[in-house]
Amino acid sequence: MGTQTVYWGEKRYHSLDYHLKNRFGQKIYKLSLNGDMTCPNRDGTLGNRGCIFCSRGGSGDFAASCALSIKEQIEAAKTLVAKKTTGSSYIAYFQAYTNTYAPYEKLKKIFTEAISHPDICILSVATRPDCLNDNVLNLLEKLNGIKPVWVELGLQSIHEHTARFIRRGYELPIFEKAVSALRKRGIEVIVHVITGLPTENENHMLATIHYLNKMDIQGIKLQLLHILKETDLADYYERHPFRVLSMDEYIKITGQCIANLRTDIVIHRLTGDGPKSLLLAPAWSADKRRVLNQIQAHLKQNNIWQGKEFKNDNYIQTI
Repeated sequence: MGTQTVYWGEKRYHSLDYHLKNRFGQKIYKLSLNGDMTCPNRDGTLGNRGCIFCSRGGSGDFAASCALSIKEQIEAAKTLVAKKTTGSSYIAYFQAYTNTYAPYEKLKKIFTEAISHPDICILSVATRPDCLNDNVLNLLEKLNGIKPVWVELGLQSIHEHTARFIRRGYELPIFEKAVSALRKRGIEVIVHVITGLPTENENHMLATIHYLNKMDIQGIKLQLLHILKETDLADYYERHPFRVLSMDEYIKITGQCIANLRTDIVIHRLTGDGPKSLLLAPAWSADKRRVLNQIQAHLKQNNIWQGKEFKNDNYIQTI
């Protein structure tokens, strides 16, 4: 089994960096773009305050200004990453809010502008599974014939009590239908999940991982729960203080998630870094490099690699 760590380079998991270098022969950098969207959880369709953890920027706090054209945003974002990039290939990442929640013609215009840029090699679109109608799916399929298209779906958890608490606004079968529809069109699916929600423990999180192992997904983002200022979660935290995960606890749970995750699923993220100016808790998460280094050390010290505990069975446990 030691060949696993060699196969993924220095990492003990199927990292996005390894995947992109293996696929494109070079390092690829992500450019966060802003399509000037809203969300059905904000515009009154499902609600008007968004998911409980969502910031005013719609989880796109690092995205470029929507006042710029897509081409201008790409050039501005390239300048921001210029100090750490050695290549000239990028992912156009539409991150803020729900990026398929707009009229078809607008989506066609901005996505086409992004994917047509000569330096863009992948189009990545973050959205909700309940915002993928046939017209949008057909557009994404057409674009996927030009360059690879990824769709990132915010699942966060499979547990209904958690979905109600975070005000996700859709039930699990909607997610399953969206994954199926995207995969029928050959579009790669990346799923966002959150660790450290006050409604969950390690067993809840592992149940979500076991569930996703059975889904036809290609990537996952493991996101630490951040409590950010000016969110409803921050108000809840002030009124009903709950214990946030320590760094050691987060590292341990993340290690278990990695050990139980199917080996072909690419891990796009192992933590997160909310804007320091907005971060209320956990304070330790502000040092992202330290967290990632500690995760890697934990995997090595405990002989953990992706898929070590994975069992190809029918286990799904909802708690």
